[in-house]
Amino acid sequence: MSRLTFTKDQHLATRQEFSDCYEKGQRFFSKHFVVIVRNRDLQSVKWRLGLAVGRKIGSAVKRNRVKRVLREFFRLNQYDIPNGFDYVVIPKKHLHAKLINLKMVETELFSLLNSKLLIKLSTE
Repeated sequence: MSRLTFTKDQHLATRQEFSDCYEKGQRFFSKHFVVIVRNRDLQSVKWRLGLAVGRKIGSAVKRNRVKRVLREFFRLNQYDIPNGFDYVVIPKKHLHAKLINLKMVETELFSLLNSKLLIKLSTE
C-alpha cells in the first residue's frame, strides 16, 4: 500500500464544513484559482481539502478533469502542505479544462500554499 493515499478524513464533506471555511477562512488568489484557507488551530491534525468546481468551468467531463488533477496535486504533495488547515480550491471560470495539467497546478498552488500570508495565518 502506498503512503500517498488520499483518505476520506482528508475531505471536507458536509455543507457546514464548507460554510465554516467560506465564512472564517482567508482567500488567496492566483491566475486560475481561488484558495480559501481556514486555520483549525490543530497543528498535529492533517489538512483537509474541499473542491468547488462550478458549471461555469464546463460540462461534467471538464469539471471532473479539473477535480482529478487538483486531487492528484494534493495527494502527491501531501507531506509538503502545511497541516492544521482546511483548504477549499475554486477554479476561476476562465480556466480551460483541456489546458490544466499537474505542472500548472503545482506552479500556482505551491506559490500560494507556501506564501508569507499563509505563514502569517498560521501564527494568528
